[in-house]
Amino acid sequence: MTNRAPDPVYDMTRVRAPRTAGFTLRLATALVESALTGPLLTRKLFADTGISALRRVACDDALSYDHPAVVPAPPTADAGHELTTEAPLPETHGRGFRYPSTGDFLAAYRTGSTTPRDVAERVLAASDAVDRADPPLRALLSVDRDDVVRQAEASTLRWREGRPLGPFDGVPVSVKDELDQRGYRTTVGTRFLGTAPATADAEVVRRLRDAGALLFGKNNMHEIGIGVTGINPHHGAARNPYAPDHVTGGSSSGSAAAVAAGLGPVSVGADGGGSIRIPAGLCGVVGLKGTFGRFSEHGASPLCWTVAHVGPIGATVHDVAAAYLVMAGRDPHDPGTRHQPTPVRPDLARASLAGLRVGVFPAWFEDADPEVVAAARAGVAHLVAAGATLVEVSIPELGRARAVQLVTIVSEMATAHLAHYIEHRTDYGLDTRVNLALARRLLATDYVHAQRVRRRIGTHFVRAFSACDVLATPTTAGTAMPILPDALATGESNLENVERMMRFVLHGNVTGLPALSVPCGYDRAGLPIGLQLMGPAWSESTLLELGALVERSTERRQPPVFHRVLG
Repeated sequence: MTNRAPDPVYDMTRVRAPRTAGFTLRLATALVESALTGPLLTRKLFADTGISALRRVACDDALSYDHPAVVPAPPTADAGHELTTEAPLPETHGRGFRYPSTGDFLAAYRTGSTTPRDVAERVLAASDAVDRADPPLRALLSVDRDDVVRQAEASTLRWREGRPLGPFDGVPVSVKDELDQRGYRTTVGTRFLGTAPATADAEVVRRLRDAGALLFGKNNMHEIGIGVTGINPHHGAARNPYAPDHVTGGSSSGSAAAVAAGLGPVSVGADGGGSIRIPAGLCGVVGLKGTFGRFSEHGASPLCWTVAHVGPIGATVHDVAAAYLVMAGRDPHDPGTRHQPTPVRPDLARASLAGLRVGVFPAWFEDADPEVVAAARAGVAHLVAAGATLVEVSIPELGRARAVQLVTIVSEMATAHLAHYIEHRTDYGLDTRVNLALARRLLATDYVHAQRVRRRIGTHFVRAFSACDVLATPTTAGTAMPILPDALATGESNLENVERMMRFVLHGNVTGLPALSVPCGYDRAGLPIGLQLMGPAWSESTLLELGALVERSTERRQPPVFHRVLG
């Protein structure tokens, strides 16, 4: 992987558009929503983001993969890459700072050195402390203290009697406010949704609760998941524990911040265009977006049906693997989960990668800030040192996939919020209003045509995985951006930053293929950098095994905002 001449296959281009916030965003919102000026601005923005070019892309109806496919249908044959083992999940800590893991919590309860009730008190104190800080972390939107104490007391009793419920009994876990949690409102980051508490858990939350998880609150998020910063004008900007004047990434912003700040080793996130992996990468933690249909969407707010993925964010690969084994699997309430192979336990102690091929598309891999590229290269080098073979691959239409993902996700979000938009248009944040106004000017032909091209892009990735077993890229093209003061009250529109954050991650949503972000280093300012590992359908266990190897070989640093709730 060295600098070379431009690759003619690589078509990722930059989005050029001015950043707006504060007064300029208010003005832009009025102009975009106007029946007079809106169509003119829409035409310009559609050209800037590649939507106009997408309309001119030819498709061949004689080819099966150029037929529209609203939901990707990943092949199931690749499930053979997963390794089955009944051994307990080993720890995966690397050098330097050591995050307390789910295993550490269980060991402490088993020995009696602390109790879930003690941990609950520390979690509640820490959640108060981070929001009393200047600036406040705003990782959490809501915490029901009485409910947390009740759960903790029940868990403490179970441990005392030697009958823990499962692998999460007493382990503090938070939930993105996009998913239902019994007794909590589901606001989806808005100021008007979730007028009444949910009466039942989302399926993945229920599974964690049944495994004993200490569910301690709902996480802040970018409003309706339609942004990558975590700046929420209604609930406050979620801030990065490594640099509180910088963004977390989004939209699972509070989920990543809560884990990075030590409030709990696991949080539940959701990912429609990188929304698990971006904040995991920017906050120096681990995030998994599974294969489409691997995790149930039952009880998640309907936002973007065909690109939506629920998944875990964790302090370590061990934590994400533990959550994966609890959360994944078939659910009769979600038809999309029914055709998956059974999730199997990854071998997190795997030391040899002999025979495994790591694919890199050099032009894509190197299209990031130099410090990001250097850290990601170091992560790949750890895999090669363990015996993996590095192979170069080439993938067409990566840039075109950006327009496909944009058309798909905003069309589906605008549809999901049809009634809300009519009744609550002015209750949304300004950046959300701009995005929804633009989405409502897309055509039905745009959406259907995007699905035709989407199917073809999926075929490109299937072909790439015939030459490699995993594909490596940076998670994001740059590290976390500063939070500018003019964005706090209004949010911001910054398409150039959106493109930088989504350059490597959106393709997992377009294709439905699984991807893992794992920490691989830091820039000169101490901001985290993530390595993304992407695999064929149902290869989550392989990704976790490789992620564990990278983690064991990488130095971790403690974030300035961190609380030791384990004691």
